[in-house]
Amino acid sequence: MKRKIEVFTAGCPACEETIALVNRIACPSCEVEVLDMHNPDVAQKAKQYGVRTVPAVAVNGKLADCCAKAGVDEASLRSAGVGVSQ
Repeated sequence: MKRKIEVFTAGCPACEETIALVNRIACPSCEVEVLDMHNPDVAQKAKQYGVRTVPAVAVNGKLADCCAKAGVDEASLRSAGVGVSQ
């Protein structure tokens, strides 16, 4: 079963770093999708997830703990399942 990883971004340098981090640690069972917050549909989806700042990462439809708080970090992403084969 694939793990869906959604990266909400606005094209900023911090967003690019997060995209690189997620792609670096993603495993074969991770399906990574980069979503542009400039798209109104993406912004609406982000709002439903509770995204308040970008970059933000959701795993299987749930905002990663790091993104609900202070920001993206590798340990929180790994605990959410990014990079962990199923």
